[in-house]
Amino acid sequence: MATETHGAEAVSTCVDSHGSAVGMPQLCGDWIGNQVFWLVITLVVIYFVLARIALPRIAAVLAERQGTITNDIAAAEDLKRKAEEAEAAYDKALADARAEAQVIAQKARDDIKADLDVAMEKADAEIAAKAAESEKAIAEIRDSAVANVEVVAKDTAGAIVAALGASADDAKIAAAVDAQLKG
Repeated sequence: MATETHGAEAVSTCVDSHGSAVGMPQLCGDWIGNQVFWLVITLVVIYFVLARIALPRIAAVLAERQGTITNDIAAAEDLKRKAEEAEAAYDKALADARAEAQVIAQKARDDIKADLDVAMEKADAEIAAKAAESEKAIAEIRDSAVANVEVVAKDTAGAIVAALGASADDAKIAAAVDAQLKG
């Protein structure tokens, strides 16, 4: 090859007399053909390894991932639709429950108002009865008081006349007290 030496002189400009490379061997013009040959062989091997083994596996993984993503998106859309249906059913149930609660509350208010009206009428009747009894008792007390005032007035008038030293009969005192009470 290009690196063989015969005796003390170098066959190539890339190798010195001791067989050591001079400068950078990859830049030596004598070795370019050899480097290009192995480069082409290496690239062909890499191409066949990638084309026959690596790329089909990568394509299979990508296809599997795409299928998984597509299935997950479809499942998510299905779950979203079901969630929206569940939310709509919940909203309808909530609205129905609120309407039923309003009906029950209104019925309860009406029942309470009816009970209250009955209780108020009963209380008004009891109050009216007690007021009538009270007025009757007050009238009796008034009549009794007037009678007692008349008796006390007659006794007091008789005692005053007697205290003044005069004598008056009970008929005159009664007539004078009756006249004063009548106005």
